Amino acid sequence: MKIYTRTGDKGSTQIYADKAVRVDKDDLVVQSYGDMDELNSHIGLLAAHVPATHNSLLHDIQRSLFQAGFAISASSTLTPNDVEKLESAIDSLTSQMPPNTSFVLPGGSKAAAQAHVCRAVCRRAERSVISLSKHYDVPEVVHAYLNRLSDFLFTFARFLNIEAGVDEVPV
Repeated sequence: MKIYTRTGDKGSTQIYADKAVRVDKDDLVVQSYGDMDELNSHIGLLAAHVPATHNSLLHDIQRSLFQAGFAISASSTLTPNDVEKLESAIDSLTSQMPPNTSFVLPGGSKAAAQAHVCRAVCRRAERSVISLSKHYDVPEVVHAYLNRLSDFLFTFARFLNIEAGVDEVPV
């Protein structure tokens, strides 16, 4: 099977809801997919920069992002339990760090800087999905997941800096 189909050469693509539908490539659904795909790719890059002990969690997050995309288009296995897993991860990391008492500049170690990029892209994906939900039915779990994921990515960035022995730079 060839990777190219030529069916999108004129600016439309096929998505899957309850049935296959052709939409313009700048449709809000496609924009949301794209933002989540970009986030997923950045999380893949983050996984390449962190110790392997963190990869299982990051790969679970990547799988959940695919499920968030499926929730927008057709069917999904994303559940509130996925949001709770992020909350547990946040709580676990937070318990291992000193309290956050100020805003910090994104950066630090290479891995932490990438986690901050992921956080910013996650916030953009969240905004896209909010815009989409004004026109399409988007399950609330997708909103909650993206919101909690950005919280996790901020916390993870802080944790990675501490793990690397790199001081955060306050604003």
